[in-house]
Amino acid sequence: MTNYREILRMHSLGFNKTEISQSLTCSRTTVRTVIHLAESLGLSYPLPKDMSDKALYEALFPSAAGKPKYKMPDYEHVYNELQRDAVTLDLLWREYVEECRQNGELPYQSTQFNKYYNDYCAKKNTTMHLNHKPGEIMQVDWAGDTARILDTDTGDPIKVYVFVATLPYSGYSYVEGFFSMDQECWTSAHVNAFKYFGGVTKMIQCDNLKTGVVKHGKDEVELNRSYQELAEHYNTAVVPARVRAPKDKAFVEGTVGVISTFIIAALRNQQFLSLADLNEAIWNRLYEFNHKPFQKKDGSRASMFEEEKPFLLALPAEPYELSQWKIATVGPNYHIAVDKMNYSVPYEYIKQKVDVRLTRSMVEVFFGGNRICSHVRLHGRPNQYSTNEEHMPPDHKKYIAWNRERFISWAAKIGANTETVVRAILSSYKIEQQGYKPCLALLKLADKYSVERLESACAKALTYTPQPSFKNVKSILASGQDKVTHPSESQQSESSTQYGFTRGADYYGRAK
Repeated sequence: MTNYREILRMHSLGFNKTEISQSLTCSRTTVRTVIHLAESLGLSYPLPKDMSDKALYEALFPSAAGKPKYKMPDYEHVYNELQRDAVTLDLLWREYVEECRQNGELPYQSTQFNKYYNDYCAKKNTTMHLNHKPGEIMQVDWAGDTARILDTDTGDPIKVYVFVATLPYSGYSYVEGFFSMDQECWTSAHVNAFKYFGGVTKMIQCDNLKTGVVKHGKDEVELNRSYQELAEHYNTAVVPARVRAPKDKAFVEGTVGVISTFIIAALRNQQFLSLADLNEAIWNRLYEFNHKPFQKKDGSRASMFEEEKPFLLALPAEPYELSQWKIATVGPNYHIAVDKMNYSVPYEYIKQKVDVRLTRSMVEVFFGGNRICSHVRLHGRPNQYSTNEEHMPPDHKKYIAWNRERFISWAAKIGANTETVVRAILSSYKIEQQGYKPCLALLKLADKYSVERLESACAKALTYTPQPSFKNVKSILASGQDKVTHPSESQQSESSTQYGFTRGADYYGRAK
């Protein structure tokens, strides 16, 4: 499915329709239509936060029925005719349009006609000459050759993967070694490359790696979610190379070969004990590589880059912070568990699967493409809780004002035995807050049975076990075991009567 949101984002960044269509693998006509429809509806990027991709599609295309059917040109004929002198693609398109009109068929516009022809040529391994503009593209790839460092403990070699970023206009390059080719390293490499260049290109062209591209079908390109976020952060766009079309980024692959010889092979006989030492040596060789004079023309990659640099987009105020995406299910306690920490979600989403975006500092939760809440990320001791009061069901909110001291204070006003039982209940739970509900239920028994009987029942329960539960005390009251009189209990009752037990606002721990 065409990414209509990305079309509007790239349009807002100043990309022309051709660049957008190439980046998103859709026709220029589609791009033009989406932009026109959005403008007529008063929509522009950034879109309203509550507008999902589905809502955007429905707004742009209220009815997708009755789509016209276009006549597909005979591109074998087009290809053969172009071999003849003075025959151009524009001439063949005009002849195609006239033929369609005579037959009552609907022709493609010239942009779509040319796109399908380019697709046809790609299948025939026919290449087009690429003229690179300054500041337009950064081509990225992993070098086929790897470097090595020595493990200081075992003496065994450790493989190091080499990232290469090249600006095709100038040939100016950035190189860095990493222990892995995972998402974190892939992202860090891009961030460091932009910093090295001192700016951002309008487009990034990459291979179809999983860290960059999830799916590259005939009609759809789906980028890795974190990679898409990186592109948005730097106001650039990712244009993956076509599948089985290595000449799309032949420049970077040629540069990779040169760098493999000039840098990686040149360092093969040197021993490095850390990645930092290896990268220091790589960057020294890289400086020589970028400043090495051209053989067939004046200047160097570095001097050409000085011409190109003014055309780069400005770096954002802050570098991109790597994010991870996970899926979690909202539990009955309206919390999700992520990396052994617990974060609250509005209770309406209990049992729902949600998307979770994790950075070093933040946790964001999404449902149906919309952000529903966020938390400061927890670190340190596992099984911590971050709970937002607004996420609680109404009947849970009444407990948030309670704490250990308040329950103990209330219980102490009833009697020493009740206080002892409350302390025992609170200490019996791994998470103290779990004991609030049984403590409240215990103290509420005084409303039904009286303060005197609750205190007596707690005393009776303590003779059975040092850690009685709410159920123990409730059972004693229900069976009347607390009414069995002992001398000590009689004295306690007299003492209680002497001082008087009056259940007022202070007793309940709240104002009336």
